[in-house]
Amino acid sequence: MEYIGAAELTRMVVSAAAAIDNNKQILNEMNVFPVPDGDTGINMSLTFKAAVEALSQRSSDNAGKTAELVAAALLRGARGNSGVILSLLFRGLSKSVTNLEKIDAEQFANALKAGVDAAYRAVMKPAEGTILSVSRRAADTAVMLAGENPDIIQLLEGAIAEAYLGLEDTVNQNPVLKKAGVLDAGAKGWVLVLEAWLSALKGEPVEYSDAAAQPEAGLLPGDLGADEEIRFIYCTEYIVNISRSGKKLDVARLRALHESIGDSVVVVDDEDIIKVHLHTNNPDKALGEALKYGELSSIKIENMREQHTKQVIEQKNRAEKTPEKKYGFVAVGAGEGIVGVYKDLGVDVIVEGGQTMNPSTQDILAAVEEIPAEVIFVLPNNKNIVLAAQQTVEMTEKKIIVIPTASIPQGISAMLAFNPEASDEENNENMTDASKNVSTGSITYAARDSEFDGHSIKQGQYLALCENKLAANGTELSEVARVLINDMGVSEKNFVTVFYGEGVSEEDAAAIEALCRESSPDAEIMLLYGGQPVYYYIISAE
Repeated sequence: MEYIGAAELTRMVVSAAAAIDNNKQILNEMNVFPVPDGDTGINMSLTFKAAVEALSQRSSDNAGKTAELVAAALLRGARGNSGVILSLLFRGLSKSVTNLEKIDAEQFANALKAGVDAAYRAVMKPAEGTILSVSRRAADTAVMLAGENPDIIQLLEGAIAEAYLGLEDTVNQNPVLKKAGVLDAGAKGWVLVLEAWLSALKGEPVEYSDAAAQPEAGLLPGDLGADEEIRFIYCTEYIVNISRSGKKLDVARLRALHESIGDSVVVVDDEDIIKVHLHTNNPDKALGEALKYGELSSIKIENMREQHTKQVIEQKNRAEKTPEKKYGFVAVGAGEGIVGVYKDLGVDVIVEGGQTMNPSTQDILAAVEEIPAEVIFVLPNNKNIVLAAQQTVEMTEKKIIVIPTASIPQGISAMLAFNPEASDEENNENMTDASKNVSTGSITYAARDSEFDGHSIKQGQYLALCENKLAANGTELSEVARVLINDMGVSEKNFVTVFYGEGVSEEDAAAIEALCRESSPDAEIMLLYGGQPVYYYIISAE
């Protein structure tokens, strides 16, 4: 992608707003700096909400004008230290692209850098290991990449990679974060913004979700600290409406006054307003001084000790929560019928995924944390997911046992072998052994022409896979299925199950069942609706 136009920029902002809103609880719980008041997520979310509302009321076919509209809305709607800095990053970006109809890679990179510069100028005492340092690293990388490649997608990918490195380093740069053992919440929020921008430009913008994202292991603070560490109790914010005052304003004097009565001071001098944020024990003095400059609006005063106490109580409640049962189960799978089978076997949470849609370690970890059990058995059901599942073992206090199942049938066989009276080690061994005694076959289709294992494959052909290895391909389903059934050794098996997938009729599935009966007349054969995507049929034989 060579340019960002007004439409693309609008989608980027809406995508970022959704990403922050979906993750606001994570950001709240990470929040320990500059004070542990637990509101970073909600503040960043409300700040973005103001921009989305502004975009819904006005539009432009000019990227620069759109950026200007968004920057103004973010500044007016900015909440908290993180929200104000967020607005500053976009304010500097906006001024860099003023009047541009569309933005190329170099202009976009320079705009990111301009945003960082604007934020550093406005913050009285910039701290490293925060959203500031992470945004700077990302912007510097973007500027470097822009000189090498005009592709904005690749530019953002590189900037995000560097932002992640910066995020991981925040805990080492900031003493407060190091003590709590947590990454910076605002920096995490900026990484989410960059990722949401990238998703939007790729045509897959982040959508709002009703389910709040769960914190990743290692993100939550080990110690929120004592409220005595909060020197200044009141988070105070307001806007001075310059355009209504008609006075000559000495912003430097206002800034100095606020520095003398508090910290975390950010004073943003815009054309129409002055936006002020500070932490103080004397909000009355701050507002009294501000009234000399003109009419005030958007006044907000919050007691951060009360917010901190609430966070401590919630953290304590999480720590004291006891498991309701000893064993829990997570399985990866897709398809209404297959999900139903796993639920019937006692699986607590099904993580949607499989071939072509592998869930992440975070997806599996979130499922594990959802189950109130001491020991969680995880069935990845795909060889490409086993490693991601194994990464969760060290990421939670719960005991996780990953059974390295490579297919849906293997996972089912493993569940059938579970014995609640056996030890963890015995179940691990028995479930793993049981999964190895299953032969798995599947029939799918070729998405494109290719050469594989000595087979010449044409787009649209049926592909038969035995233990994930190509057994046959062709245009006649019955012929391909017959080869697969033979390679699976169905004739020597006692139990055979055929799961037919999404879009396959029961009548067509019965023909595959008949081929299995023809191969093994004495076997117990079941035909079940799996509803799985990608695969027309999944066949289990043991």
